[in-house]
Amino acid sequence: MNDNAQWVLPFGTAGEDGFAVSVTDAVPGWTHTSLRVATLAPFARVELDTGDSEIIVVPLRGGADVTAVDRDGQHHKVRLTGRDSVFAGPTDVAYVPPGASLTISAGDRESTIALCGATAGKRDVPPPFRHVAAAEVPVELRGAGTASREVRNFGVPQVLDADSIIACEVITPAGNWSSYPPHKHDEERDGVETELEEIYYFEVRAEPGAPAGADPVGYQRVYGTAERPIDVLAEVRTGDVVLVPHGWHGPAMAPPGYDLYYLNVMAGPGATRAWLICDDPAHGWVRQTWTGQAVDPRLPMGGPR
Repeated sequence: MNDNAQWVLPFGTAGEDGFAVSVTDAVPGWTHTSLRVATLAPFARVELDTGDSEIIVVPLRGGADVTAVDRDGQHHKVRLTGRDSVFAGPTDVAYVPPGASLTISAGDRESTIALCGATAGKRDVPPPFRHVAAAEVPVELRGAGTASREVRNFGVPQVLDADSIIACEVITPAGNWSSYPPHKHDEERDGVETELEEIYYFEVRAEPGAPAGADPVGYQRVYGTAERPIDVLAEVRTGDVVLVPHGWHGPAMAPPGYDLYYLNVMAGPGATRAWLICDDPAHGWVRQTWTGQAVDPRLPMGGPR
C-alpha cells in the first residue's frame, strides 16, 4: 500500500477561504512551506495577512494588482503583468515579507494566482518587498535529450533576496522526464545537502492537434530510504499537488502528447537558505549520458505574456 492518500492532494480536495488550493501547516506532517491558488473573476480580490510567513505572488494565468502594507506601515503596490498561461513563458512576481497585509486584485479578465509561502525566521530583519520583472527571471535549460526541461528561477537564492523560501517553475515537454535523476534534500550536511520540504503544483496541456477528448496527464514519483520510507506514484492533472516531506523524488514524467508544468516551493529548518541536493546513487550515472546530446529543440517554451 502506497502513501498517495497522505501526500497527494487532487484538485478540489484541499481548498479553503476562497482558495481552490490551500496547503498550509494544517496538513499533518507539514511544517515549513505553503501554497495557495485562487482563480479570480474580473475585478475580484483576495486578502491575506502573511503573519510569520513570506510570500511570493506568482500569476499562473492573467495578471493582478498586488498591494501590501509591511510591518513598518510602508505601502507597496505593483501591477503584475502575468501571462496567458504557465506555458507562455516566465512571469513577473512579487515578494511580500512576513508581517504584512496583502491584497491581490484581478484586472478586467479572469486570473489564476499562486501564493508560494514559507515560514520566515532566519533573519532578524525581513527582506523588503520586491517586484521581479519577467525579464529578470533566469531561464535554465537543464538536462539533454529526453531528460530536457526548462527551469524558470524566479525565487532561488541567486535571484531573490528572501528569508527561507526557494521557488521555481519547470516546463517538461511531452515525452520527457524531469526531476531526474531522482534526488533528495532532507538532511543538513554542510556544503552537500540541505533539509527542505517541497511542494509540487502541476498543470498539464495537450500538444497542438490533440482531439477534443484528450485527457492531459502526468506522473510523479517519490520514494524513501529504509530509515525514512515513503512511497508515492501519482497520476497528476491540472491543479493537483504532491507533497515531498523527505525522500528521493523523481522522475516527473510528461507522457507523449502532453506537456507538463510544475511549480516548486521549498523551505526548511536549516540556518542557511540554500538548495543543495544529492542524487540517488543508483541513478546518478545517467547524468553522464547527456554529454554530447542536444537539448530538446522545443525549449525554451514561450509566447506572448
